[in-house]
Amino acid sequence: MKFLDQAKVYIRSGAGGPGCISFRREKFIEFGGPDGGDGGRGGDVWAEAVPGLNTLIDYRYQQHFKARNGEHGMGKQRTGKDGTDVVLKVPVGTEILDEDNETVIADLTEEGQRELLARGGNGGFGNLHFKTSTNQAPRRANPGQPAVERTIWLRLKLIADAGLVGLPNAGKSTFLAATSNAKPKIADYPFTTLHPNLGVVGVDEREFVLADIPGLIEGAHEGRGIGDRFLGHVERCAVLLHLVDGTSETVAEDYRTIRGELAAYGHGLEDKPCILALNKVDALDEDAREEARAALAEASGQQVMLLSGASGEGVTETLRALLRIVDAARAAEAPKLEEDKAWTP
Repeated sequence: MKFLDQAKVYIRSGAGGPGCISFRREKFIEFGGPDGGDGGRGGDVWAEAVPGLNTLIDYRYQQHFKARNGEHGMGKQRTGKDGTDVVLKVPVGTEILDEDNETVIADLTEEGQRELLARGGNGGFGNLHFKTSTNQAPRRANPGQPAVERTIWLRLKLIADAGLVGLPNAGKSTFLAATSNAKPKIADYPFTTLHPNLGVVGVDEREFVLADIPGLIEGAHEGRGIGDRFLGHVERCAVLLHLVDGTSETVAEDYRTIRGELAAYGHGLEDKPCILALNKVDALDEDAREEARAALAEASGQQVMLLSGASGEGVTETLRALLRIVDAARAAEAPKLEEDKAWTP
């Protein structure tokens, strides 16, 4: 299935049905009177986060969604039928933005969460509604309220506990494949990964979700390479794992390139907890390891872990370090979630 994380959609709610002007004309009834019914209500347009979806590919082939209009009222005090609603089913983690692609309308981060995007119009009153003691035969009825039309953007941001960042060929896909059941494409050329991958990682009988995004290069925020559009998928992560290719002759420059792109992207990625790891150390001897580690530690000012996704060296220690930060983030969110569940209007 093709991965699609952004889609432009046109929606329209249903218009309300008009009211009816009608009078009773039954035989042997001396006084008739108005009996026009009200119009039906137009359908709404909703968005709902559902399980089992991980892409917006459905909205690649259908972009227009219209709810049914309410039916008109009829005589004998019959109310018109309400229009049926339209529900846009989206993956968990989908942001809904206005036409400017900046204003956030809703952020569907939980399964079953729903958001009203366009409300249907109310049906118009029939002439029976306007009968009074001084106006026994009203000849007026209201039209239904008009429909609401709008253009929205759907943007998917994957729900993951930890995210992998690094230059192309830093070994991110190999690390994901070695630590989970995910099967990302792995090859010895840049930009092997063209769309984000998710994997469930297990360590010490615990699990967390790890996201691998396509590699960044210098100038990604200006659109170079694949650009930085996939960085949105690690915005929700509690921690980042920054992998640096140990076989590179410029490990310090590689580190600074990624940090610069994270800073240029913004949205708090630069300030997220980050574990720095020198990858592919199985291809280095002891002297080369220490030299690369020292250069990376001097450039970053933080501790550098050594690992190899191919041989498994240092992988467990790295996963444990990630899990500690993920656990701390979950513990911090737990009281807030309990408070939200306990609140009632």
